[in-house]
Amino acid sequence: MKKPRIARAAAMLTIAISTLGAAPAPEQVDLLIRGGTVYTGSAEPFVGDVAVTGDRIRLVTHRADVHAKQVIDASGMVVAPGFIDPHTHAGAMLASDDAQERLILPFLMQGVTTAFVGNDGGGDLDVAGVLGRAAAKPVGINYATYVGLGPIRKSVIGEADRKPTTDELARMKGLVAKAMCEGALGLSTGLFYAPQSFAGREEVVALAREAGSRGGTYDSHIRDESSYSIGLKAAIEEAIDVGRQAQMPVHIAHIKALGVDVQGQANTIIGIVEAARAQGQMVTADQYPWSASGTSLAASLVPRWAQDGGRVALLRRFDDGALADRLRTDMVENLRKRGGAGALLVTAGRHKGATLAKIAEAHSGDAITAAIAVIREDDPGVASFNQSEQDIAAFMKRPWVMTGSDASTGHPRVYGSFARKYAKYVVADKVLTLRDFIERSSALTADTFGLDGRGHLRAGAFADIVVFDPRRYRERATYDAPTLLADGVRSVIVNGVVVVDGGKPIGRAAGRALAHKPTGRCA
Repeated sequence: MKKPRIARAAAMLTIAISTLGAAPAPEQVDLLIRGGTVYTGSAEPFVGDVAVTGDRIRLVTHRADVHAKQVIDASGMVVAPGFIDPHTHAGAMLASDDAQERLILPFLMQGVTTAFVGNDGGGDLDVAGVLGRAAAKPVGINYATYVGLGPIRKSVIGEADRKPTTDELARMKGLVAKAMCEGALGLSTGLFYAPQSFAGREEVVALAREAGSRGGTYDSHIRDESSYSIGLKAAIEEAIDVGRQAQMPVHIAHIKALGVDVQGQANTIIGIVEAARAQGQMVTADQYPWSASGTSLAASLVPRWAQDGGRVALLRRFDDGALADRLRTDMVENLRKRGGAGALLVTAGRHKGATLAKIAEAHSGDAITAAIAVIREDDPGVASFNQSEQDIAAFMKRPWVMTGSDASTGHPRVYGSFARKYAKYVVADKVLTLRDFIERSSALTADTFGLDGRGHLRAGAFADIVVFDPRRYRERATYDAPTLLADGVRSVIVNGVVVVDGGKPIGRAAGRALAHKPTGRCA
């Protein structure tokens, strides 16, 4: 009678042993990116696969037993987290009625899958509206937004150079609080630009506290990147002090040393930032990899006192003979700081492609007369060649400086910033390693701004992924031809959807609005 029991036990043991030795069942996924060099955003690269199911990464693996509905052969390619651009002016493209424009191909074809808008203090007061548009108007990339000091001040004070009253300040604080509760990343300021330049530090701190108390970041185009008013060093110190008083992180927009008076000061500025960081304050910055900044001709040359009251008031001052000598003296000095008329290239309007020096030939060689005439027409954008490569490299090497584009019409940085940073500063000049470039273009930004599930390739993260050819990835856009798409991106995945395949966009709009989750009191 014991023999059948022994036989059954032996059979069960055989099955158990067989089961222990069996290979696991194949993993079934929607998409497999196979055989690329994978940079996760936080680890050494390895050759392997990234598997996606739905909108999430399922596996980052070496396993061979993964079956997928779609396979992308990434052999010889770099596979990285989708890049995140923390400083753009892409709001108009994202809100466009043109579905093709809303794909944001200049970004996607560089591997950028997420962008911030509302920078330089320009963020719309209606944050809920900005974030809600994506439901009715699908977009090609993810985006988040700031609320801006500019619209806040204009809606309450107008464009006058004065302090707010107690009641006005209370109304402005209420606008910041409302925007934060609707999902704003934080408060953005452009203290270089009128009328924001008319806001004193006390006013800025009061508004910043409203954002900081709800978990927001203070993002600032600082009051002076050059020597226009308080100077670069004091402007950096002001931004850090605002964050300290408001008890919130500080992010310095497009960090640079702009103009002949401050070139060479990068190491001084780095020292100020790193001293604050050493004391426990969170201070970061973004940077675009171009020696020319981009702004308007008036912002470059016209003194702030002449902009009190807005464009109508400025045009009246142009016609006021009593102000002519003062205005000319200040504009001549500002032109000197910018490096002269040959360093200003008009990027829009009737004079697009001409330097101010060239335009001045029609005005007896007088650059200031020419500038006033052009500003009277439409105040076009300009590319201002005003930075040194030594300063650019010094800032870029710091681990708290992330990649940004400051994407604005007419400048090649819209179409080429991330690709140029790789081609020039990783491959050609060897300022950064490839891993540094990738992590400061993705993980650093996501982690700094609390973009949960973004910026890393790991199981459970959102599937925002770029696959690019390290031999071909480069910018094609130039100052003469600023709208050429970048080269070398093979595939882009946004929220699990392939939107660029085989180097070509396929017309899918898979982006999402990313609302910041406020902390603190919200009604």
